Amino acid sequence: MLASTLRAAARPCRSVLQSRVRSVLTQAVRTRSHLPLNTVVLFVPQQEAWVVERMGRFHRVLEPGINVLIPVLDKVKYVQSLKEIAIDVPQQAAITSDNVALNIDGVLYLRIIDPYRASYGVEDPEFAITQLAQTTMRSELGKISLDYVFRERESLNMNIVDVINKASESWGITCLRYEIRDIRLPPRVQDAMQMQVEAERRKRAAILESEGVREAEINIAEGKRKARILASEANKVEQVNNAKGKAEGLSILCEALSHKQGLNAASLATAQSYIEAFQHLAKQNNTLILPANAGDVTGLVGSAVTMYNALTKTVQANSKHQEEPPVEPSPPASPPLSSSPLPFSQSLPDDQ
Repeated sequence: MLASTLRAAARPCRSVLQSRVRSVLTQAVRTRSHLPLNTVVLFVPQQEAWVVERMGRFHRVLEPGINVLIPVLDKVKYVQSLKEIAIDVPQQAAITSDNVALNIDGVLYLRIIDPYRASYGVEDPEFAITQLAQTTMRSELGKISLDYVFRERESLNMNIVDVINKASESWGITCLRYEIRDIRLPPRVQDAMQMQVEAERRKRAAILESEGVREAEINIAEGKRKARILASEANKVEQVNNAKGKAEGLSILCEALSHKQGLNAASLATAQSYIEAFQHLAKQNNTLILPANAGDVTGLVGSAVTMYNALTKTVQANSKHQEEPPVEPSPPASPPLSSSPLPFSQSLPDDQ
Protein backbone atom coordinates (compact mmCIF):
# COMPACT_ATOMS: atom_id res chain seq x y z
CA MET A 1 0.00 0.00 0.00
CA LEU A 2 2.83 2.36 0.93
CA ALA A 3 4.72 1.51 -2.25
CA SER A 4 1.70 2.28 -4.43
CA THR A 5 1.20 5.59 -2.61
CA LEU A 6 4.84 6.56 -3.15
CA ARG A 7 4.62 5.64 -6.83
CA ALA A 8 1.46 7.73 -7.24
CA ALA A 9 3.17 10.68 -5.53
CA ALA A 10 6.29 10.31 -7.66
CA ARG A 11 4.43 10.40 -10.99
CA PRO A 12 3.82 14.21 -11.02
CA CYS A 13 7.45 14.86 -10.04
CA ARG A 14 8.66 12.55 -12.78
CA SER A 15 6.49 14.26 -15.42
CA VAL A 16 7.71 17.70 -14.27
CA LEU A 17 11.34 16.60 -14.45
CA GLN A 18 10.83 15.12 -17.92
CA SER A 19 9.23 18.33 -19.18
CA ARG A 20 12.09 20.36 -17.68
CA VAL A 21 14.69 18.18 -19.34
CA ARG A 22 12.92 18.36 -22.70
CA SER A 23 12.67 22.17 -22.47
CA VAL A 24 16.36 22.45 -21.58
CA LEU A 25 17.32 20.21 -24.50
CA THR A 26 15.14 22.23 -26.85
CA GLN A 27 16.67 25.47 -25.65
CA ALA A 28 20.13 23.98 -26.04
CA VAL A 29 19.36 22.91 -29.59
CA ARG A 30 18.01 26.34 -30.44
CA THR A 31 20.96 28.24 -28.92
CA ARG A 32 23.66 25.71 -29.65
CA SER A 33 25.51 28.41 -31.64
CA HIS A 34 26.91 30.76 -29.01
CA LEU A 35 27.14 34.44 -29.69
CA PRO A 36 30.23 34.77 -31.81
CA LEU A 37 32.85 37.45 -31.32
CA ASN A 38 33.43 40.13 -33.91
CA THR A 39 36.49 38.90 -35.77
CA VAL A 40 35.85 41.19 -38.74
CA VAL A 41 35.30 38.21 -41.05
CA LEU A 42 32.50 35.90 -39.92
CA PHE A 43 31.13 32.72 -41.47
CA VAL A 44 27.40 32.21 -40.84
CA PRO A 45 26.19 28.55 -40.98
CA GLN A 46 23.28 27.48 -43.15
CA GLN A 47 19.78 27.80 -41.70
CA GLU A 48 20.91 30.36 -39.14
CA ALA A 49 20.34 34.09 -38.92
CA TRP A 50 22.68 36.38 -36.98
CA VAL A 51 21.21 39.69 -35.86
CA VAL A 52 23.89 42.43 -35.77
CA GLU A 53 23.66 45.68 -33.78
CA ARG A 54 25.80 48.71 -34.52
CA MET A 55 26.41 50.83 -31.48
CA GLY A 56 23.43 49.24 -29.71
CA ARG A 57 21.02 49.68 -32.61
CA PHE A 58 19.78 47.08 -35.06
CA HIS A 59 21.95 47.12 -38.15
CA ARG A 60 21.21 44.03 -40.28
CA VAL A 61 20.74 40.28 -40.38
CA LEU A 62 23.73 38.32 -41.64
CA GLU A 63 23.04 35.83 -44.39
CA PRO A 64 24.64 32.34 -44.49
CA GLY A 65 28.19 32.51 -45.81
CA ILE A 66 30.99 35.04 -45.43
CA ASN A 67 30.24 38.40 -43.83
CA VAL A 68 32.43 41.37 -42.84
CA LEU A 69 31.81 43.49 -39.72
CA ILE A 70 33.40 46.58 -38.31
CA PRO A 71 35.31 45.87 -35.15
CA VAL A 72 34.11 47.41 -31.88
CA LEU A 73 31.10 49.07 -33.54
CA ASP A 74 29.28 45.94 -34.75
CA LYS A 75 28.18 43.14 -32.40
CA VAL A 76 26.24 39.93 -32.97
CA LYS A 77 23.34 40.26 -30.54
CA TYR A 78 21.03 37.33 -31.44
CA VAL A 79 21.45 34.00 -33.19
CA GLN A 80 18.18 32.56 -34.54
CA SER A 81 17.75 29.04 -35.94
CA LEU A 82 15.58 28.88 -39.04
CA LYS A 83 14.95 25.15 -38.72
CA GLU A 84 11.69 23.66 -37.55
CA ILE A 85 11.57 23.43 -33.77
CA ALA A 86 9.53 20.96 -31.69
CA ILE A 87 8.44 22.32 -28.33
CA ASP A 88 6.96 20.15 -25.62
CA VAL A 89 3.71 21.59 -24.25
CA PRO A 90 3.52 20.61 -20.56
CA GLN A 91 0.61 18.65 -19.22
CA GLN A 92 -2.36 20.76 -18.26
CA ALA A 93 -5.83 20.29 -16.83
CA ALA A 94 -8.85 21.21 -18.91
CA ILE A 95 -12.59 20.89 -18.37
CA THR A 96 -14.93 19.87 -21.18
CA SER A 97 -18.41 21.23 -21.78
CA ASP A 98 -19.92 18.31 -19.83
CA ASN A 99 -17.71 19.08 -16.78
CA VAL A 100 -15.13 16.30 -17.16
CA ALA A 101 -11.57 17.13 -16.10
CA LEU A 102 -8.86 16.02 -18.52
CA ASN A 103 -5.07 16.11 -18.40
CA ILE A 104 -3.64 16.84 -21.86
CA ASP A 105 -0.15 17.41 -23.16
CA GLY A 106 1.06 17.96 -26.69
CA VAL A 107 3.85 18.86 -29.06
CA LEU A 108 4.12 22.16 -30.92
CA TYR A 109 6.11 22.56 -34.15
CA LEU A 110 7.40 26.08 -34.88
CA ARG A 111 9.60 27.87 -37.38
CA ILE A 112 11.06 31.39 -37.33
CA ILE A 113 10.22 33.26 -40.51
CA ASP A 114 11.37 36.76 -39.42
CA PRO A 115 14.53 36.87 -37.30
CA TYR A 116 14.09 40.59 -36.55
CA ARG A 117 10.61 40.17 -35.04
CA ALA A 118 11.65 36.99 -33.24
CA SER A 119 14.51 38.88 -31.63
CA TYR A 120 12.81 42.16 -30.77
CA GLY A 121 9.11 41.30 -30.79
CA VAL A 122 9.02 39.01 -27.77
CA GLU A 123 11.43 38.26 -24.95
CA ASP A 124 11.09 34.46 -24.87
CA PRO A 125 9.32 33.14 -27.97
CA GLU A 126 9.16 29.50 -26.86
CA PHE A 127 7.64 30.38 -23.50
CA ALA A 128 5.11 32.71 -25.09
CA ILE A 129 4.07 30.13 -27.68
CA THR A 130 3.78 27.42 -25.01
CA GLN A 131 1.55 29.52 -22.80
CA LEU A 132 -0.59 30.50 -25.77
CA ALA A 133 -0.96 26.86 -26.78
CA GLN A 134 -2.05 25.89 -23.25
CA THR A 135 -4.65 28.61 -22.93
CA THR A 136 -5.98 27.91 -26.44
CA MET A 137 -6.23 24.21 -25.65
CA ARG A 138 -8.25 24.88 -22.50
CA SER A 139 -10.61 27.24 -24.30
CA GLU A 140 -11.14 24.84 -27.23
CA LEU A 141 -11.77 21.86 -24.95
CA GLY A 142 -14.36 23.85 -23.02
CA LYS A 143 -16.47 24.07 -26.20
CA ILE A 144 -16.86 20.34 -26.82
CA SER A 145 -17.98 17.35 -24.77
CA LEU A 146 -15.95 14.33 -23.76
CA ASP A 147 -17.41 12.10 -26.46
CA TYR A 148 -16.21 14.47 -29.19
CA VAL A 149 -12.68 15.00 -27.81
CA PHE A 150 -11.41 11.82 -29.44
CA ARG A 151 -13.52 12.21 -32.58
CA GLU A 152 -12.65 15.86 -33.22
CA ARG A 153 -8.97 15.51 -32.40
CA GLU A 154 -7.79 16.64 -35.83
CA SER A 155 -10.12 19.62 -36.02
CA LEU A 156 -9.09 20.56 -32.46
CA ASN A 157 -5.43 20.62 -33.51
CA MET A 158 -6.24 22.76 -36.55
CA ASN A 159 -8.18 25.28 -34.44
CA ILE A 160 -5.27 25.59 -32.01
CA VAL A 161 -2.83 26.17 -34.87
CA ASP A 162 -5.04 28.90 -36.34
CA VAL A 163 -5.30 30.74 -33.02
CA ILE A 164 -1.54 30.49 -32.38
CA ASN A 165 -0.68 31.77 -35.87
CA LYS A 166 -2.91 34.82 -35.45
CA ALA A 167 -1.18 35.73 -32.19
CA SER A 168 2.40 34.85 -33.21
CA GLU A 169 2.34 36.73 -36.51
CA SER A 170 3.76 39.82 -34.82
CA TRP A 171 6.54 37.70 -33.29
CA GLY A 172 7.89 36.46 -36.63
CA ILE A 173 7.06 32.85 -35.74
CA THR A 174 4.67 30.52 -37.53
CA CYS A 175 3.10 27.42 -36.03
CA LEU A 176 3.22 24.54 -38.48
CA ARG A 177 1.14 22.01 -36.52
CA TYR A 178 0.06 21.03 -33.07
CA GLU A 179 -0.41 17.40 -31.99
CA ILE A 180 -2.17 16.17 -28.88
CA ARG A 181 0.16 13.57 -27.47
CA ASP A 182 -1.70 12.13 -24.49
CA ILE A 183 -5.17 12.47 -22.97
CA ARG A 184 -5.62 11.20 -19.44
CA LEU A 185 -9.03 10.71 -17.90
CA PRO A 186 -10.03 10.40 -14.25
CA PRO A 187 -10.14 6.75 -13.08
CA ARG A 188 -13.90 6.76 -12.51
CA VAL A 189 -14.62 8.26 -15.92
CA GLN A 190 -12.27 5.76 -17.54
CA ASP A 191 -14.05 2.87 -15.77
CA ALA A 192 -17.42 4.21 -16.89
CA MET A 193 -16.21 4.47 -20.48
CA GLN A 194 -14.87 0.93 -20.29
CA MET A 195 -18.24 -0.30 -19.04
CA GLN A 196 -19.94 1.61 -21.85
CA VAL A 197 -17.66 0.01 -24.42
CA GLU A 198 -18.32 -3.46 -22.98
CA ALA A 199 -22.07 -2.85 -22.99
CA GLU A 200 -21.90 -1.72 -26.61
CA ARG A 201 -19.92 -4.83 -27.52
CA ARG A 202 -22.45 -7.06 -25.77
CA LYS A 203 -25.27 -5.26 -27.56
CA ARG A 204 -23.63 -5.81 -30.94
CA ALA A 205 -22.96 -9.45 -30.09
CA ALA A 206 -26.61 -9.99 -29.07
CA ILE A 207 -27.84 -8.29 -32.25
CA LEU A 208 -25.54 -10.36 -34.43
CA GLU A 209 -26.57 -13.54 -32.63
CA SER A 210 -30.27 -12.78 -33.03
CA GLU A 211 -29.77 -11.98 -36.71
CA GLY A 212 -27.92 -15.25 -37.12
CA VAL A 213 -30.73 -17.18 -35.42
CA ARG A 214 -33.27 -15.43 -37.62
CA GLU A 215 -31.37 -16.22 -40.78
CA ALA A 216 -30.94 -19.82 -39.67
CA GLU A 217 -34.66 -20.24 -38.97
CA ILE A 218 -35.52 -18.63 -42.31
CA ASN A 219 -33.13 -20.96 -44.09
CA ILE A 220 -34.51 -24.00 -42.25
CA ALA A 221 -38.11 -23.01 -43.06
CA GLU A 222 -37.21 -22.35 -46.68
CA GLY A 223 -35.46 -25.71 -46.87
CA LYS A 224 -38.44 -27.52 -45.36
CA ARG A 225 -40.80 -25.79 -47.79
CA LYS A 226 -38.69 -26.75 -50.78
CA ALA A 227 -38.31 -30.29 -49.43
CA ARG A 228 -42.08 -30.66 -49.08
CA ILE A 229 -42.64 -29.26 -52.56
CA LEU A 230 -40.10 -31.63 -54.04
CA ALA A 231 -41.52 -34.56 -52.04
CA SER A 232 -45.06 -33.78 -53.23
CA GLU A 233 -43.87 -33.51 -56.83
CA ALA A 234 -42.00 -36.81 -56.47
CA ASN A 235 -45.11 -38.43 -54.97
CA LYS A 236 -47.18 -37.07 -57.82
CA VAL A 237 -44.75 -38.43 -60.41
CA GLU A 238 -44.65 -41.76 -58.57
CA GLN A 239 -48.44 -42.04 -58.51
CA VAL A 240 -48.64 -41.13 -62.21
CA ASN A 241 -46.00 -43.72 -63.03
CA ASN A 242 -47.76 -46.35 -60.90
CA ALA A 243 -51.07 -45.59 -62.61
CA LYS A 244 -49.47 -45.77 -66.04
CA GLY A 245 -47.77 -49.02 -65.07
CA LYS A 246 -51.02 -50.54 -63.80
CA ALA A 247 -52.82 -49.41 -66.95
CA GLU A 248 -50.17 -50.94 -69.17
CA GLY A 249 -50.21 -54.11 -67.07
CA LEU A 250 -53.98 -54.40 -67.34
CA SER A 251 -53.86 -53.85 -71.09
CA ILE A 252 -51.22 -56.57 -71.44
CA LEU A 253 -53.28 -58.84 -69.18
CA CYS A 254 -56.38 -58.28 -71.28
CA GLU A 255 -54.47 -59.13 -74.45
CA ALA A 256 -53.13 -62.28 -72.80
CA LEU A 257 -56.53 -63.39 -71.58
CA SER A 258 -58.01 -62.96 -75.03
CA HIS A 259 -55.71 -65.75 -76.21
CA LYS A 260 -56.98 -69.31 -76.52
CA GLN A 261 -55.10 -70.48 -73.45
CA GLY A 262 -55.91 -67.38 -71.45
CA LEU A 263 -58.36 -69.16 -69.16
CA ASN A 264 -55.81 -71.86 -68.33
CA ALA A 265 -53.20 -69.22 -67.47
CA ALA A 266 -55.70 -67.37 -65.27
CA SER A 267 -56.57 -70.62 -63.48
CA LEU A 268 -52.89 -71.35 -62.87
CA ALA A 269 -52.23 -67.85 -61.53
CA THR A 270 -55.24 -68.08 -59.18
CA ALA A 271 -54.06 -71.44 -57.83
CA GLN A 272 -50.55 -70.07 -57.22
CA SER A 273 -51.90 -67.03 -55.39
CA TYR A 274 -54.12 -69.27 -53.27
CA ILE A 275 -51.19 -71.46 -52.24
CA GLU A 276 -48.95 -68.46 -51.49
CA ALA A 277 -51.67 -66.94 -49.32
CA PHE A 278 -51.80 -70.09 -47.19
CA GLN A 279 -48.05 -69.82 -46.56
CA HIS A 280 -48.45 -66.47 -44.75
CA LEU A 281 -51.31 -67.51 -42.48
CA ALA A 282 -50.92 -67.39 -38.69
CA LYS A 283 -47.59 -65.54 -38.80
CA GLN A 284 -48.69 -62.38 -36.95
CA ASN A 285 -52.03 -63.35 -35.40
CA ASN A 286 -53.65 -66.54 -34.11
CA THR A 287 -57.11 -65.62 -35.40
CA LEU A 288 -57.78 -67.13 -38.87
CA ILE A 289 -60.70 -66.79 -41.24
CA LEU A 290 -60.79 -69.76 -43.64
CA PRO A 291 -63.33 -70.86 -46.23
CA ALA A 292 -65.37 -74.00 -45.61
CA ASN A 293 -63.51 -75.96 -48.28
CA ALA A 294 -59.99 -74.69 -47.60
CA GLY A 295 -58.40 -77.85 -48.98
CA ASP A 296 -60.43 -77.92 -52.18
CA VAL A 297 -58.10 -75.94 -54.46
CA THR A 298 -59.75 -77.27 -57.60
CA GLY A 299 -63.20 -76.09 -56.52
CA LEU A 300 -61.81 -72.66 -55.62
CA VAL A 301 -60.07 -72.31 -58.95
CA GLY A 302 -63.24 -73.48 -60.75
CA SER A 303 -65.36 -70.91 -58.95
CA ALA A 304 -62.81 -68.22 -59.81
CA VAL A 305 -62.83 -69.26 -63.45
CA THR A 306 -66.65 -69.24 -63.44
CA MET A 307 -66.64 -65.71 -62.08
CA TYR A 308 -64.10 -64.72 -64.73
CA ASN A 309 -66.28 -66.21 -67.50
CA ALA A 310 -69.34 -64.41 -66.20
CA LEU A 311 -67.42 -61.11 -66.13
CA THR A 312 -66.12 -61.77 -69.65
CA LYS A 313 -69.62 -62.38 -70.98
CA THR A 314 -70.88 -59.22 -69.32
CA VAL A 315 -68.07 -57.16 -70.82
CA GLN A 316 -68.67 -58.62 -74.29
CA ALA A 317 -72.44 -57.95 -74.05
CA ASN A 318 -71.74 -54.35 -73.04
CA SER A 319 -69.33 -53.85 -75.90
CA LYS A 320 -71.85 -55.25 -78.42
CA HIS A 321 -74.58 -53.09 -76.98
CA GLN A 322 -72.37 -50.03 -77.45
CA GLU A 323 -71.57 -51.00 -81.06
CA GLU A 324 -75.25 -51.53 -82.15
CA PRO A 325 -77.08 -48.37 -83.38
CA PRO A 326 -79.83 -47.13 -81.11
CA VAL A 327 -83.33 -48.33 -82.07
CA GLU A 328 -86.06 -45.70 -82.13
CA PRO A 329 -88.90 -46.70 -79.82
CA SER A 330 -92.23 -47.47 -81.56
CA PRO A 331 -95.31 -45.58 -80.39
CA PRO A 332 -97.47 -47.52 -77.92
CA ALA A 333 -100.40 -49.33 -79.50
CA SER A 334 -103.86 -48.13 -78.49
CA PRO A 335 -105.95 -50.73 -76.70
CA PRO A 336 -108.72 -52.34 -78.81
CA LEU A 337 -112.24 -51.21 -78.25
CA SER A 338 -114.35 -53.82 -76.58
CA SER A 339 -118.06 -54.20 -77.35
CA SER A 340 -118.71 -56.34 -74.33
CA PRO A 341 -120.60 -54.70 -71.57
CA LEU A 342 -118.84 -53.66 -68.39
CA PRO A 343 -118.70 -56.14 -65.63
CA PHE A 344 -121.40 -56.20 -63.12
CA SER A 345 -119.12 -55.10 -60.33
CA GLN A 346 -118.14 -51.91 -62.21
CA SER A 347 -120.56 -49.01 -62.56
CA LEU A 348 -120.31 -45.59 -64.04
CA PRO A 349 -119.97 -42.63 -61.81
CA ASP A 350 -123.03 -40.61 -60.90
CA ASP A 351 -122.05 -37.57 -62.97
CA GLN A 352 -122.23 -39.68 -66.19
